[in-house]
Amino acid sequence: MTGLQVTRTLQVPDAELTWRFSRASGPGGQGVNTTDSRVELAFDVTGSSVLSEQQRERVLQRLARRVVDGRLVVVASEHRSQLRNRDAAARRMAQLLREALAPDPARRRPTRPTLGSQRRRLQTKTQRGETKRLRRPPSE
Repeated sequence: MTGLQVTRTLQVPDAELTWRFSRASGPGGQGVNTTDSRVELAFDVTGSSVLSEQQRERVLQRLARRVVDGRLVVVASEHRSQLRNRDAAARRMAQLLREALAPDPARRRPTRPTLGSQRRRLQTKTQRGETKRLRRPPSE
């Protein structure tokens, strides 16, 4: 890996990523006690040289609950092998950053209901009321 490809134009170099390995709980049988298959990938958002100031602010704002001390940490331990957990952590980190850096969706322009839709709505209400009226017992 030469870096973490986040978008077409943004690639986080390996020098800015920190990997930690530890023993994972979960699948792996007896091997889980001897292999360091749990992977922790950390990215220092505040000290990154590849993010512009606007990108840094956007990531810090949108991922505020996940960023601790300016670092974004992703953990993967669902696979038995360390290599597959490394790939999973890298994919997860790239996805998080991609979603955080995505532009805001276009604002919805409010529109009025069409005349036909208003008529149909009122007609359905009238029909429903008529159905309920016919269900009542006859009055004397």
